[in-house]
Amino acid sequence: MNKHCTRFSDISTSEKILNTVFLLTITLGYIVALMNTYYSHQGRDGKRGLSIDDIAIMYHGSYNQSRLETAINGIMEPNLKFKTDKEIISKWIHKGAEETTYQTEIAPILNRDCAICHTPTINASLPDLSNYKGVKEVTHSGGAPLPSLVRVSHIHLFGIAFILYFIGRIFLLCDINIYVKRVAVVIPFIAMLLDVLSWFITKALPEFAYVVVISGTLMGLSMGMQIIISIYQMWLPVPQKLS
Repeated sequence: MNKHCTRFSDISTSEKILNTVFLLTITLGYIVALMNTYYSHQGRDGKRGLSIDDIAIMYHGSYNQSRLETAINGIMEPNLKFKTDKEIISKWIHKGAEETTYQTEIAPILNRDCAICHTPTINASLPDLSNYKGVKEVTHSGGAPLPSLVRVSHIHLFGIAFILYFIGRIFLLCDINIYVKRVAVVIPFIAMLLDVLSWFITKALPEFAYVVVISGTLMGLSMGMQIIISIYQMWLPVPQKLS
């Protein structure tokens, strides 16, 4: 026995309101996430704004600076109370990053300006700058360490997958071609998986940073398309069609 497919015209106004506020909240959250991506990645190449080089440095590392130097010359520079502290940190790194000097000269700077965010209990996704062992790990020129990528990627996959699922469930109520609908709900999942996979590949091949940008953009555009069409058809119904 065939059952009638549920469409937006079949749901109550209360359900439409619930779906709409959810989609609008997700849209706002995504915009904030983009802002966070911009501010956490930009400036790593020593220039203002977000560039492909910033993405490559984030995952692969810089050829001429350690991770800590890249940060204090870019995104973390505004957090330093005294700009001369950059020179103190850089000299310490190039002299071997010894623990004795760290305790007397570097720890006071980092504890004052950086540890408030770079502490595992506050933000596990950021490098730990609250002790010598954690700081020592960012005094080399490599990109994001593998354990950090694994930690961030598993959180990213679980969290984004749930969001995409609920957006897709709402989008399935749209009255559009069934084949277009099927492709549309799959694309953001593929883009998300490609995005995460490209983080690990970029760690070895910096040129793959372009794929990070392209896949992230594709996921955002496909999500936005589903949200816009869903809200439009919820409140401005189209003529009924079989799909």
